[in-house]
Amino acid sequence: MTKPVKRRDAKKSKKLILDCAIKLFSTNGYSSTSMEELAKMCDLNKAMIFYYYKTKQGLYEAVIIQILDEIYATIIKENTDISKPMEELESFVKTYALFACSHSYLPSLLLRELSDSGAQMPETLFSHMRKLYILFASILDRGVKKGCFEDVIPMIVYFMVVGTLNLMVTTKPLRIKAHEIDGIDTCSTCDMDEISEYLIKKIKKMLKEK
Repeated sequence: MTKPVKRRDAKKSKKLILDCAIKLFSTNGYSSTSMEELAKMCDLNKAMIFYYYKTKQGLYEAVIIQILDEIYATIIKENTDISKPMEELESFVKTYALFACSHSYLPSLLLRELSDSGAQMPETLFSHMRKLYILFASILDRGVKKGCFEDVIPMIVYFMVVGTLNLMVTTKPLRIKAHEIDGIDTCSTCDMDEISEYLIKKIKKMLKEK
């Protein structure tokens, strides 16, 4: 009597692939991550990976969406018991900085998508990026309505935060090299906590916190 074929749990398989992909993309970046290496790490065949995630780019986007969702959920959770808009804003900046630093491929992909794709950006990725911006803008709006902040253009402040943090992560090797060659101050030894605190300090002045 033949043994029944044991079916894989689709949900568990997809999660396994995503978890392994996060580790590989985080370590190697997009270009240097191969599907063969991923299949070996997952102990699955490559066809199974492409069954769940049709392309390498599709898998990469799924990884980024998961990280964006984690950032969003973490900020929401940490702000649950916070009533002051500035504390909410500080939490946003520090949480994003933490994720950008620990998932260094995230800033690279976001910058690439924003600069190269434009209107061609996948709708799913765009919607998750938009959700994070709406959260940020709502914090500023509450601050203005409560009389804590001066009125500002949310998108400018948002790009000041995420743009600075993304670029500080992606340009670190260049900033270190420039400092070594020319001896100029490129913040080459700054860690993300220092950068976050600097941003928060400047934002407080911009918002004229009351």
